[in-house]
This record gives sequence, C-alpha cells and structure tokens, in this order.
Amino acid sequence: MEFNPVQDKKVYQQIIEQIKQMVYQGQLKKGDKLPSERKLTAELNVSRSSLREAFSALEMVGLIESRHGEGTFIKESVDDNFLKPLSLLFMVEENVNQDLIELRKVIETSSADLAARRSEQRALKEMKEYLDLMKKSRGDAINSRRADRGFHCALAKTTGNKLIYRLLDSISDVINLYLANVIEKMVNDKDKNETFIRQHSRIYQAIKDGDRLKAKENMVEHLIWSEKLIKS
Repeated sequence: MEFNPVQDKKVYQQIIEQIKQMVYQGQLKKGDKLPSERKLTAELNVSRSSLREAFSALEMVGLIESRHGEGTFIKESVDDNFLKPLSLLFMVEENVNQDLIELRKVIETSSADLAARRSEQRALKEMKEYLDLMKKSRGDAINSRRADRGFHCALAKTTGNKLIYRLLDSISDVINLYLANVIEKMVNDKDKNETFIRQHSRIYQAIKDGDRLKAKENMVEHLIWSEKLIKS
C-alpha cells in the first residue's frame, strides 16, 4: 500500500480518490487500518487540514470510521448512508414521479426474476410476514405503506444480491413519499385494496414457486397498475 503525493488544488478530493481507488483495487479491505495522520500527510504531501477534510467526507458517507485511541479504519460494513444521497437527489428534483416509475420497472422486474431463481429462504419468510401485515392492514394507510415498503425491500433481499437491496432500500424513502397519496386512495377503495393485496400475493407465490416468468409478469402488472393509480 503506497500513497502518491498530491499536487492538485482540490487536495481533499484527490485524497478521497486515492483511498476509493485503493478500496476498488483491493489494496484496502474491510477493517483495514489506515496509516497514521503524520505518515499520511508526509506520503501525500498535504496539510493536516486537507487530510481531515477528506476523512470527514469519507466518514460522512460511511466508508471509514475513526476509533478513539485506535486510529482510522475502513468500515467493516458499509452502512446505508453510503447511498442516501441518491434518495436526497430524487427528493430535490422536480417532476420525478415518472423517473421513479421507470426506475422501479427496471430494478424490480429484474429483481423478481432473480428472486424466483434464487428464493433466499430467510428473505422469503420476511416477504410473507409483510404480505400478512398487508392483509391485516386493509383500510389502514400507514400500515399498508409500511407493509408495501417492507415487502419490496424483502423481495430485493430474496435476490441474494446485496447491491440490489442496498440500492432499493436507499431510495425507499422517496418511493414511500410519492406513494403516500396512492396508498391513501387505494385503502379507501375496497376493490382497489383487494387488487393491491392480490397482486402482491401473486408476486410472492411466483417467487416461492421459482417461476421466473410469472414473477416478472406479476411485477410488471403491479407496477403498471400503480402507475395508472398515480396518474388517476
């Protein structure tokens, strides 16, 4: 592990790039301790303030952590803060509903396919628990939203792909916001509420059965139905 002197005006950004590159290349791994502040400032040819600015940014996104009396380490597990800016990006954008609908179609249709292929049992059980909550929450907007969010995040877990789960979980806050009015309309209409539950039941059953085609078809049907409800 060898750092290169920094000669750019945006010094802290160059430090961040070097650390990120070392993580990508496997030179720095989970739990690895970074060199001391004194050693890093010498190797990088930077000031302590620039190094601390870079560390502050990396700590904010959850890539590193400082342990009192021990030093600075690459985090053992990257927390949700690493992807939270995605959620914030959607929240500040205007007229983002259509973009979110299209993003969900891309991610969740493929996720349903992958979930049916792998059917990770623990996450499948979690899906069933949220499906049961959905059935118990007829007419209850708050718990219906909670059940819907949980179901789709559990489905992402069922794929066995951690990146898919983290991506979907990171934008679930904004999805939840734009679905708020839809859920409110849906729970106050008995027929729509039953359709909502039935669609999730079909998605769950197809994944449980390992039927990839049905899982995709049922997810597409649900997302198109949700889109029409949003626009109605």
